[in-house]
Amino acid sequence: MTTANSRARLAEIIRTRSFGRGEVTLASGRKSDFYFNLKPTMLDPEGAALLAELTYEALRAEQVDYVGGLEMGAVPLAGAIAQLSWLNGRPIAAFFVRKKPKEYGAKLAVEGLAKNESLKGKRVVIVEDVTTTGGSAIKAAEAVRESGAEIAMVLTMVDREEGAADSFAAAGLPFRSLYKASEFLNA
Repeated sequence: MTTANSRARLAEIIRTRSFGRGEVTLASGRKSDFYFNLKPTMLDPEGAALLAELTYEALRAEQVDYVGGLEMGAVPLAGAIAQLSWLNGRPIAAFFVRKKPKEYGAKLAVEGLAKNESLKGKRVVIVEDVTTTGGSAIKAAEAVRESGAEIAMVLTMVDREEGAADSFAAAGLPFRSLYKASEFLNA
């Protein structure tokens, strides 16, 4: 399938499985009359494969070592991208950032790294399922920077176009999205 065909098919899956109308309160606290819940798309076999394919394509020109982001939205994305990158012979490892470090065990904020692994000096892409203001991705980026990594970019699957681009620019984080909310609202 061509990239354009993959993108069109994924948009159809998102529209069917993950997009809806009706008043909701977003993670940012804002009210909205539409929503994206990307979990049904991320956990659908075809949806997961297409998200990984299109994200991997978007990262192809970047020299990145790791991909990950804030739990829960980034976990299925990072895992699918890591698997596809391995199958394509250009491995990109995955991790995730806890919203709050566990109070037991290793008490880590960044999970998924082996004992001898570190993000220090590594180029990392923060992935997110849906972005509104950018607060969740910025929180993940801060934790990753504290680990010594360089943030190559923040890449979201759907940008709600409600201020994230400005937030990321102010934080010095390059930002890209696979889709914009207007693509679904105006369809």
